[in-house]
This record gives sequence, structure tokens and C-alpha cells, in this order.
Amino acid sequence: MIISTIQKKLPVFVFSFTLLILMLLSCTDDNSVNTNITYPDKAVISKRDLIMTTPSGVQVINGGFGSALASNETGVFYALTDRGPNIDGATAAEKIFPKPDFIPQIAKFKLINGELKFEKVIFLKDETGKNLSGLPNPIGQGGTGETPLDLTGKQLSLDPKGIDPEALVAMKDGTFWIADEYGPHLIHFDANGKVLEWINPFGSGVGGKKLPIVYKYRRPNRGMEGLTITPDGKYLVGMMQSPLLNPNKDVQKTSTACRILLYELSTGKFQEYIYLLESTATAVSEITALTNNTFLVLERDGKTPGKDVDILKKLYKIDLSNATNVLSLDENGKKYNDKTIEQLTKDEIASAGIKVVSKEVVLDIMSIPNYPHDKPEGVVVIDNMTLAIVNDDDFGILTDKGNVIPKNMPLLGGKQDENIIYFVKLSKPLY
Repeated sequence: MIISTIQKKLPVFVFSFTLLILMLLSCTDDNSVNTNITYPDKAVISKRDLIMTTPSGVQVINGGFGSALASNETGVFYALTDRGPNIDGATAAEKIFPKPDFIPQIAKFKLINGELKFEKVIFLKDETGKNLSGLPNPIGQGGTGETPLDLTGKQLSLDPKGIDPEALVAMKDGTFWIADEYGPHLIHFDANGKVLEWINPFGSGVGGKKLPIVYKYRRPNRGMEGLTITPDGKYLVGMMQSPLLNPNKDVQKTSTACRILLYELSTGKFQEYIYLLESTATAVSEITALTNNTFLVLERDGKTPGKDVDILKKLYKIDLSNATNVLSLDENGKKYNDKTIEQLTKDEIASAGIKVVSKEVVLDIMSIPNYPHDKPEGVVVIDNMTLAIVNDDDFGILTDKGNVIPKNMPLLGGKQDENIIYFVKLSKPLY
């Protein structure tokens, strides 16, 4: 109405100039897309709510927004929690959940003037709209024998729909794909966090599809840790944190073969490739697409800067172009000389004709000045020279012989760990 009135009263050239000015002014509101963002060296994820204090006085923080990082819009970041505050119990099979009713969640942030502005939390819900929990699954539905306990030592119920989310893709349509460490489960959520589709090796999800059955051999607490989508939008690409315990846990001592799984969204078909870790002491925390065939992989140890030495936390560029698709839908996957891939030595992998993905170092995360965290876990490629890297702060807690203690970091002045996004300029282009 206003524009039509102006058009009637002004000459054509004056109207055109006026319309241009109005259009430029309209692009200055908070909802506009700013492609000229100046990225700081780092920005703290400032949403840190005290959710409880343990009887021994340890503060448990929510927080926890560092298991994965994703973006579908310039300057906007989605940060994922895992299953919630937890520590190791007195035995290897026990997990203590100080806040067993914690709801896994996604937080949305926008980078404004160098600071991360919190916008909202999206709680994750099942297909009926019921909030999901982070409690372990029963055996045969994703569980690997973990016994959940509360702080008093009381055993908690297992949950067939419990998830331990570790990887996140923010789709252009506003929906999310998440991969977890239990099933592993690969789950599609709508923009409000409600399940649309749920895929796992057991067929107990939503939508009737299954992951290859071999993934049921995931190592406890080492499931599908990374997830990305190819730039053409055709394939979800998930990556296991550690080698599968395939056919049994004996391979944990020797195998460095991590599986990368490609899932074609339009057909439900899979491809599978092998990535070799630097050692049995490291694991994968993220995979992020660069092109349809090249990706960044974050491989790290669990060591703490300022406390430990010989630390490895690096980003590698990998290429699938010449790698061997080893997919088999048999229970133990494809075998070579009656051995699973996890049972093969590096030389046997080569002798079997398996070409693993190529890898080259792109960034040593420890080259970030005074990098203080033990668990970098989320990566976003901003452009071909700029990365965003976030850490998992574990809700500010650690375990000490089954007891909750604060996760104090030497290079953070001895205070509890927190989620920080580091914006890193690379020395050469990624692609």
C-alpha cells in the first residue's frame, strides 16, 4: 500500500531510487542474513544453567552443548547435548546418572557482534511427542550391558527409546538428523524435535528401515560419533567413534579400523568405507563434509592440556574417491580369509585389496593458543579457510572412583570446563 502510494506521486526514476533505499533499509533487521560476519577467535556458549548440586557440593551444569555442532544458515549454530550428566560407576558396567530425568536437547545460537546469543532449546521427543531420555537401551535394542544407577546407587530402568546423541546435521528444511552411541540409532527429527524416522540395526525404530546388522557390535560408549550430509544432499555420512567389537571384544586391543557408513536418503541404500586411526588410543569425534567425496575427520585422544603430554587432537582431510566399498549385509560384515575387518592387521587389510580412505592433516587443534579442552567434538566448515570447533564440557563433572567431582581444567584457571566455539583461520584452503 505504501509503495503503491509513493509510485503514484513520484517520477519513475525517483521512485526506483526510493524503492532501492527502502530495500536496503529492510535488510538491516535482526532476521536478515549477514554474509559479512566477523568471526572472533572464540565465543563462549553462555547458556550454563545450574541443574543440581550433588550432596558433596559439586555443581552440575547444563551446559553440555558440545557433543556436536551444526549450521544451516550463516552465523547460526546448533549445539547438541549427549545423554546428560553421567560418570563411571564402581565397576566397568555401571553408569551413574546424577540427573536421570535429563532430556537430550539442541540449543540454537546466533553470532552477533562476536558473541553467541542464545535463541532457544529444542527438546528431543519420540514420534508421539513424549520427551526422550538418555538412559541405556535393553540388550537386543541397542544396549551393551550398561547398568544405570542414580546417585544413591539405586538401579534405574532401561529405556528402549533412550538415546546418547553425539552427532548432528541441521537440514536446510529446518529438520535435524542425529546419530547416537547406543544402537547406534540414526534419527530424523522435525524442527520442533519430534521423531520422523528412526533407523537402527534391530528394526525397532520408526519407518521400517534398518542399519546394517554388523553395527550392533559397536563398542560401549563408542557408537556413531560423527554425522554429516554431502553438499549435493544425497547422502548422510556417519562414522563410528572406534572399531566395532566384531566378532568380539578381543579386537579392541589391536584394531584401528573405523567404519564410515553412507546412507542414500532417496533409496535407503548403503556404502561403507574404512578409516584407520593413528593408534588404538585415539578415536573419532566428528566427520564433516567438504565435497561429495572429501571430508574432515576429527581424531583425538582423551588427554587434558596442561596436565598430560604427547597429546593428539587433529583434523584430517579424507578422500573416499579411491577407497573400497566394503559393504556387506551379513551379520559380521564382509570377511576376508574368514576374518572380520576388525580382526585384520593393517598389512592384511592391504593384502585383502581393501583401499582405506586417504587422510592428511589439516589442523593440529593443539596449535590453537592455550587450547584447554580434552574433548573437541563438533566441527562446522564456515568457508574453505575457516572452521568452527566446539568442545564437550561433560556438564562440568568427572568421575573419581564412582564419585562426582568437578571437571576443573588446568588451562582455564582451574575452573570447571565450559563450551567454547573456536573460530580457526587455516593456512591453506580446504578445497
